[in-house]
This record gives sequence, C-alpha cells and structure tokens, in this order.
Amino acid sequence: MSHRKYEAPRHGSLGFLPKKRCRRGKGKIKSFPRDCENHPCHLTASIGFKAGMTHVVRTMDKFGSKLHGKDVVEAVTVIETPPLQIIGFIGYIKTPKGLRSFRTVWSSTTFPEEFKRNFYKNWYKSKQKAFQKKQKTKTEPTDFSIFEDQKIKFQIKKFCPIIRCIAFSKISKTGLKQKKAPVLEIQINGGDTGQKITFVEKLSQKEVSISDIFKPREIIDAIGITKGKGFQGVIKRWGVTKLPRKTHRGARKVACVGSWHPSRVSFRVPRAGQTGFHHRTQINLQIYRIGKALDLNSGSTEFDLCTKKITPIGGFPYYGNVKEDFLLLKGCVMGSKKRQITLRKSLSQKSQNFLDKKIQLKFIDTSSKWGHGRFQTRDEKINAKKVD
Repeated sequence: MSHRKYEAPRHGSLGFLPKKRCRRGKGKIKSFPRDCENHPCHLTASIGFKAGMTHVVRTMDKFGSKLHGKDVVEAVTVIETPPLQIIGFIGYIKTPKGLRSFRTVWSSTTFPEEFKRNFYKNWYKSKQKAFQKKQKTKTEPTDFSIFEDQKIKFQIKKFCPIIRCIAFSKISKTGLKQKKAPVLEIQINGGDTGQKITFVEKLSQKEVSISDIFKPREIIDAIGITKGKGFQGVIKRWGVTKLPRKTHRGARKVACVGSWHPSRVSFRVPRAGQTGFHHRTQINLQIYRIGKALDLNSGSTEFDLCTKKITPIGGFPYYGNVKEDFLLLKGCVMGSKKRQITLRKSLSQKSQNFLDKKIQLKFIDTSSKWGHGRFQTRDEKINAKKVD
C-alpha cells in the first residue's frame, strides 16, 4: 500500500488576492498597447454587452494537426457592440510617478442625455444643467473661447505624448433598459500628437462602429467582472481537496489552518468568503465574425440554404434580440448576461503565420436557447408543423 506524497502545489493563486467584490460594475483598462508613431492613428478599445453563447462548426486550419481539414464544433460568445460617440480628449504628461492628466478638450457641440446622466445621482431631481455653459460656447463661439481652445490644443501638442479620447457607448440603441451610457477613455495610438488631435476632431460627433476599431480574425482582450457567487466555502473558493468521509465536524474544510505559533492564521491559508464578482482580464480571444445591425444574413454562412440573423429563436435568454453590430468571439467571456465588457486590442503580438490561418464558418447555431431547440428559423418550425 502506497502513501501520499508529503508535498504538493498549493491550491489557488495568491496573485488574485484580495478576493472581494469589485467596486465598479465594469472593466477598467489598466494598460494600453504600446504606441508606435510609424503606424496610422487608430483607436485601441471599445465597449460591448454580453448577449449569450452559441456554437459554430468550422473547418480546422492547423497544418500538422490530425484535425487539419476536419470540421470541429466550438463554443462562441456573442457580444453586442453599439456605436461609440467621441465627445472630447485628454492630454497626458509623463512624470516620474506615472501619467498625469494635463488638459481636457470637449470637442462636441452637443452632449446627449444618456451621457450627462453619468454626472448625477438622481437625474429627475436634478436641474440637468451639466455642460450647459460648454455647449453654449461651442454653438455660439466668441473670440475669447476660440482663442482659449487654440491655446489648450497648442499646449497639448507641445507637452503631451499621450492622447486619450472620451467616448460613450450608445446604449439607447440596444434593447437594454439602462439609460445611463457607459463612458470610456480610449487611447489613440499611431502618429505624432498633432496627428492624433486631428484624428479625434474628425471623429467627434460621428458614430464609430466596432468594424472601425477591430477586424475579423484579430486577437483581442476582454476586461470585465465575473459572475457573482456569494459567500462560498474553501472547496469551491480555493479548490482544496475534500477530507475523508469519516472526518469529525465536516469534510469540506481545511484540516490544519496553521501552527500554534505564530498565533494567527496566515493570509496564505484558504478561507471561506466572497466568490465571484471579481475584476478579470481575458487575453487572446479571437474574433470569428463582425456582424452588422441591418444584415439579414448575420447568422448564416455560405453553406446555409436560408437567411437567418444571429439572434436565436425566442431571443438570447435574459437578454433579448441583438439589434446592433456584434462580435462573435471564440470561447467564453466572463460575466453574466447584459454585463458590460470592455474590449481592448491585444498587448501581445501574434505571428503572421497565425493571423493568415483561414476561419471558415460552416454553421452557426440559432436554435432556441430556452430548451432543446432543433429549428434554426421560425419558418422552418412552421413548415415542420404543417408537414406533421
């Protein structure tokens, strides 16, 4: 009879401590991709909302693998991405202690209600006068206001190597009930400071779609908040091994929480507590498809006999219909339905050999997600009933 080893790797990573509820309900970008002046100016991030999951059938393009040329079934996540509107930009100065915001320029002449709601705790009890003076100076400019704007832009060009635009997602175009639009600072990479400012001013008061930021087959990162699980024990929270069945006072515990001295429990010992609703970043998610809002074939492929949209029969459970542009990402994405997902260009660079691989989708499942659906469209279901 053998015995177990006396040493084993620890259960759970200490790199994610403290495991507590996130203060914000949205993902925060803590670092942007490295800037390069030789590239043309471009945006590096966007905002989306998790609609749900489905599965696709595609032909594997992986030379040398036994699956090369064969059909594989893969899980995919649908993320609805309404257009962004850029309303200003911020210039940042590099200091020994990190970046410091230098000047903010509001380039928009109109500030929609869904954006202004971010500056009030109770919209209906407030006077709703946010940005009123700024809007007046933009619509009825004076010599002084024009001079001030030119002065600030000159200072930003002179001192600020980093430009980040202020954008908000047009959440009112989706089927979500939320009225307050999420706001995001998006770094502009490529070109010098003057070119970046010109790039922002061209985009201001225009709708920026997801296809202007990301391309199919591109590798991106998703930042968001995981599903909340509440207060959980050490087995679920840390993945430690259950004790034998006959253990006194329960088996779903840690047997020894430490030595007599030092007379306190170390932070390295697994303990029960909050699980889920943590801020996490998923890296290297591949875009399989960028769908358009008005495209009737957004859920069909060249192998399908009928046209169908990406929304399954009966809508995505607890989300509804996808009304705007969307991304089809390989695999799963953190968070529950309707949760805001911040999408960012990948920090790591993939080889050209990887990016050249074909993604040939043969089938996208649009059957009902409420039950064991077998019909891909409503017409198919009606015709099947007529035959019966």
